Amino acid sequence: MINSFLMVGQSNMAGRGYVEDVKQIYDEQIKMLINCRWQTMTEPINFDRPTAGIGLAASFAGAWRLQNRQGQIGLIPCADGGSSIDDWNVDGELFENAVFRANAALKLSKLRGILWHQGENDSFGGRSAAYYNKLDVIVDAFRRELDVPDIPFIAGGLGDFLSSGRYGNYFTEYKNVNQAIEKFAETRPNCYFVTAKGLTANDDGLHFDAISQRKFGIRYFEAFFKKESVLAPPKNENELIHLIQDRPLTPTEKIALLEISFAKGKIALNDLEQQISLINLNIKP
Repeated sequence: MINSFLMVGQSNMAGRGYVEDVKQIYDEQIKMLINCRWQTMTEPINFDRPTAGIGLAASFAGAWRLQNRQGQIGLIPCADGGSSIDDWNVDGELFENAVFRANAALKLSKLRGILWHQGENDSFGGRSAAYYNKLDVIVDAFRRELDVPDIPFIAGGLGDFLSSGRYGNYFTEYKNVNQAIEKFAETRPNCYFVTAKGLTANDDGLHFDAISQRKFGIRYFEAFFKKESVLAPPKNENELIHLIQDRPLTPTEKIALLEISFAKGKIALNDLEQQISLINLNIKP
């Protein structure tokens, strides 16, 4: 049985970290939902825009695997860049799409958690004042519609870099949104806040860079695993990232990655066949 997690929110949940800035995470036991079917995870996971990149979910899944060596985890990508909390209202397309995909995933998985990152689009114009109440309605609706009344809900804070980036003038209330999310985690059962303290951005000053997304995923898992908010960066987050990214690949995983490279035109057919032959020779008794 796959242990699945629903990914919802806006672009920093979808991921905008540059793919070339981090080592790829590839594990046959980490799945992602595509066309309502489970496939082995590759990044970008949440392809909502042509700019999709590294998000927090891959390292979250990798950290889960460190604690569940024999288990399978599945990611249900539903985040949409630029979406406001109003776009996630219970009568809207994004909410209905997430419920539909989660229900499709439940045919072959058990939903274990909801991962949320959203709020940049509600950090100006007085919008932050209503954030707590709107989030309360959305979380209750997800739990009710998916029949998971006690499921953990994990929400990350917005980056402190927002006020000084390219779009800084638009995020004057980001601290208020963070306070609302943290208060929500304090007052609602099985809800946890994850700090973005110390995380950095791409040059746009809006999106977490790839290494920060790797760290963020570790923090999200820490909240899920310990069932408590993460208010300071874990001391071992860099060590855990290396353990996840440098995990020895199985022969099957090595061959799968070679075939992906071939399909993308990155290696020639002769190179593909030679490298697969070497892998097969090494695993013969």
